Parts: sequence; structure tokens; C-alpha cells
Amino acid sequence: MDVGSLVQAPRRKNFVTAGIGCLAALVAVFGYLEIFTKGIDRLPDKPCSGAVDRETAARALPSARSAQERGKLQQDRLDGDFFFACYVRTSGGSQIAGEAVSRDSNPGGWRDFYAAKGEKPVEVSLGDVRALAHPDLAFVYVPCTPPGKKRGEAREAYALTVDAWTIDETRVHGMELRQVLIDFAYQVARHTYEAVDCQESRIFPKELPRLPAA
Repeated sequence: MDVGSLVQAPRRKNFVTAGIGCLAALVAVFGYLEIFTKGIDRLPDKPCSGAVDRETAARALPSARSAQERGKLQQDRLDGDFFFACYVRTSGGSQIAGEAVSRDSNPGGWRDFYAAKGEKPVEVSLGDVRALAHPDLAFVYVPCTPPGKKRGEAREAYALTVDAWTIDETRVHGMELRQVLIDFAYQVARHTYEAVDCQESRIFPKELPRLPAA
């Protein structure tokens, strides 16, 4: 028997064994990614009863094994007051959330109150829609007279306001996180405005102006 063949046979066997090991490792990694890091991707395209874009939540939240979403609207049809909440959370404990409420507040008073919740807030506006953000909080103001109310009855001004925030670890930080929070809050505001049937006619652009260097 050829001595060279005797030497090469174990080598071929080792190569085959190594190849099978690499393939198994790749399958394991792929399986891990599919099973344990694609939780957000399995949410509906429009979580929270269609309020927000899944991609917006995915920009804020880290990968996780699973994710849950919940949107709920409560409205008093007699006086028009309302509350809408949207929560998207991962199995790892991270969360992005937004809550919209009816409010009697003028834009100046609203701005001063929420600007004081942190240092150097960043602000954007589009017409009479306003937004400001701190590192992990964002707020949106939209004039809105709910059904059942008369515009002249407000002490200041009827409005729909949204508070948005994150909990625990986030995928992005700094100005990029502020941008995601404003986008999330704006989407909640737009959805709630239409759902509660605010009296003012309004066409919402897809998004608010971008923050600088976001």
C-alpha cells in the first residue's frame, strides 16, 4: 500500500471533521440569531393598534429573544377627554413607550414645563405642532379640541400632548436616541389625533423636521 495514501487519509478525515464542525457552528450561530435576537422583527408592522412603525421601535431597542407590544385607547365620549398608551418592550427588559392625553394648556406653558425636565432640550416644530427632547425623554404638542368640547371653553387651549421615554438599555444614544423618541412620540400623536376625532382638520406630514446631526 502506498505510504503517502496512508498519511493523507487521516488528514482528509480531519479536514472533513473540521468542515462539519464549522458548519455546525454556523448553524448554531444562525439559529441563535433567528431564535434569540429577532423578537422585535416578529412584531406587527404597526404595533400598538397601528400607532407606530415597528422600525422606529427597533431603532431604539436592542436585540432580544422576544418582544411584546400593547396599545390601548380610553375616551370619554361625553366630554371628549382621552388617554392612549403604547408600549413596546423586549424580553431583556428594554422598553420604549408613549402616552397621549387631552390637555388644557397653551403651547408656551407646555414648552416651559417640559423644557425644565432636563438641561438643554432640543426642539423642533412644524406649524403649530411642537416637539422637544431630553436624552431619554421626548414630548409632542398638537392643538386638538376633542369631541364634546367647544374651542372657546378652554382656560388656555385644548391640546393633545404625548410623553415618550425609554427604560433600560437602548440601541442608540445621544442625539440619535432623541430623534427616535421624537419620531415615536409624533407617531403616537398622529394616531391618537385621528382615533379620537379632534375637531380641527389637519394633514400630518410623515415626520417632523430632523434634529441637527441626528
